[in-house]
Amino acid sequence: MHHWSVFSLSLLLIGSCLCQYEPTWESIDSRPLPEWFDQAKFGIFIHWGVFSVPSYGSEWFWWYWQGRKIPSYVKFMEQNYPTGFTYADFAPQFQAEFFDPVEWVDIFASSGAKYIVLTTKHHEGFTLWDSKYSWPWNAVAVGPRRDLVDDIATALRTHSDLRLGLYHSLFEWFNPKFRADADNHFKTNVFPTTKSLPELYEIVNKFKPEVLWSDGDGDAPDSYWNSTGFLAWLYNESPVRDTVVTNDRWGYGSICKHGGYYTCSDRYNPGHLVKHKWENCLSIDQKSWGYRREAKLSDYLSIEKLIGNFVETVSCGGNLLLNVGPTHDGRIVPIFEERLRQMGQWLKVNGEAIYNSSAWRVQNDTATPGVWYTWNQKEKAIYAIFLSWPNDGYVVLNDPIVSASKTQVVLIGYQALSWESMSPTGLKVHLPQLPPSQMPCSWAWTLRLTGAM
Repeated sequence: MHHWSVFSLSLLLIGSCLCQYEPTWESIDSRPLPEWFDQAKFGIFIHWGVFSVPSYGSEWFWWYWQGRKIPSYVKFMEQNYPTGFTYADFAPQFQAEFFDPVEWVDIFASSGAKYIVLTTKHHEGFTLWDSKYSWPWNAVAVGPRRDLVDDIATALRTHSDLRLGLYHSLFEWFNPKFRADADNHFKTNVFPTTKSLPELYEIVNKFKPEVLWSDGDGDAPDSYWNSTGFLAWLYNESPVRDTVVTNDRWGYGSICKHGGYYTCSDRYNPGHLVKHKWENCLSIDQKSWGYRREAKLSDYLSIEKLIGNFVETVSCGGNLLLNVGPTHDGRIVPIFEERLRQMGQWLKVNGEAIYNSSAWRVQNDTATPGVWYTWNQKEKAIYAIFLSWPNDGYVVLNDPIVSASKTQVVLIGYQALSWESMSPTGLKVHLPQLPPSQMPCSWAWTLRLTGAM
């Protein structure tokens, strides 16, 4: 009897531990999103790979050159490279000779971000780690001859509190196994079982990422990728099962529908409250995710535009994943570094309106354009972030319900301000006349309202 009860108990433990999530979307989608992700609000995306060598046009360089044969890409190759030069010939030039992971982490940490997402493998199939499923098409076999993912993961964990996220492309444009499966209308699954899925297990077990950012379904359904089977393992048995967060790109038709949080489309920013947790992935270079040598200053988003995007995203319940593209030699160019450090300067002052906040009952003010709201449950505070400083010395907030005896209004980084109530709701806040040197920050200012509804 005693032995039987112990055996029963062990079966119960195995059942509750290993089979909490079934390999179905209904079960996978029922998993609560780990709290840290919603609290974090801000992450850094890093697109780096062999495409960083030509650094022309886009990180889709190989496909645009030899898949779609776009004339500008074909001409670029004809004018600058010898006949017979292949995409694989770029790999030995991916040397990363100036790559300093500790310096990268310093830049990322200074931005105020709470997590990073590094491309471990883009659609070109080149892995930035020492993958036994991608020999010799990886960073240890050719080019840098070092495990770049390990370098960044180690520096991140040694020198910061940021969480590690890894991006991984399911499909590869020109992989013969994938092309053969596609020709068979995905009735065969040689590519996912011998390449893509083994890589996913490999990076999770080796690097223990807390964000797994899947991408690139190649128009194949999630059943071809065995996405629900993999995610059930990730949530039940993997070393990061309790903290890992995943996105929604797990096969054709799954985007904005299945997975942990929704990305829906690149640069997704709906401008209204979205109930399901979502992420706006946005690149500082508006035309590319990978580094482009031909980029002009006007192609880069200004800090005002970035903060505006960020504030709107958080107000509507999302996180911002802001992308930089390092150079083939391992540098984060000064304009990217400047934008990230500026984000950090702004968050040092206004972070209480961002981190750990949630959406308020109204997202943007119904009377004054360019005012976005957040709510902090712990502080019982409404935050009104206004993107431009008004010329007439006051800002009207139409939506808060105020009380003459209880409501206090503080300009964050400065002091309490005087205000008068409007009818039937709202208030007019009188702003101080401050010289630039005394302004709490240089872009987008925050009013904290307590004792208001």
